Amino acid sequence: MFRCIRPVFLTIRDIRATKNKIKTMIKNDKLIIAGESFSSRLILGTGKYSSVEKMNESVTASGAEIVTIAMKRVESDDEANDLLKQINKTGVRLLPNTSGARNAEEAILAAQLSREAFQTNWIKLEIHPDPRHLLPDTFETIRATEELVKQGFVVLPYITPDPVACRRLQESGAAAVMPLAAPIGSNLGITDEEFISLIIEQSTVPVVIDAGLGVPSHAARAMELGADAVMVNTAIATADDPVAMAEAFAGAVEAGRKAYNAGVPVAGARVEAEATSPLTAFLND
Repeated sequence: MFRCIRPVFLTIRDIRATKNKIKTMIKNDKLIIAGESFSSRLILGTGKYSSVEKMNESVTASGAEIVTIAMKRVESDDEANDLLKQINKTGVRLLPNTSGARNAEEAILAAQLSREAFQTNWIKLEIHPDPRHLLPDTFETIRATEELVKQGFVVLPYITPDPVACRRLQESGAAAVMPLAAPIGSNLGITDEEFISLIIEQSTVPVVIDAGLGVPSHAARAMELGADAVMVNTAIATADDPVAMAEAFAGAVEAGRKAYNAGVPVAGARVEAEATSPLTAFLND
């Protein structure tokens, strides 16, 4: 016997109510680091831009509320003041980093100098002894994190995608962990999704995917996996149109976060095909 499938109709009121629920969820979905909340989940680096003006335009276009700057780029008080003036125009939180440090002692000194220069106790901890690969030194990073936390810093360490190391950093007091997707500037995207997913699953602090995100789809994928935020520099700063690329990354981060909140289907959960519209059941009746 033919079985009629009753269609489901949504009223305009139902659609509006659903839209309002989504808007409320997005509005309340904040990134929280060390008790501070941020609407944007995109963090920008400030290096490699053709000009400071282009950097400011890109930051504004991205909607980013946190930007990083390397302490090694500041060679004088005048330069520090100029950079501060330019970045402060965007109204974002400054996150100095210790890029160039080769061990814990150098990183701690850079952090102390940045606190004086930029008047902030937030620090992105980077320790990479090999300038060719710029891969983080896990042992020195953990050691520096422990000491900087004791000195009252809000520490966001850059680290390899190692679940054990990330857990140790959490236990050491890190405010967030920043595992790399791929080597700095490589634009390869996430090269080890399994380890990144494990880090996200076990983390009790925000997970910020840092380094190697080359195109907006890489950032979207990081957010789909459940990352709390992403950090991007090279892909935006070296684009033909950095401002447009900043907008593209912002859209990708937002889309990825929405997908994660909506419930991303697990790949490989089924080994057989499943029709999306199984409307032929009546043929068996």
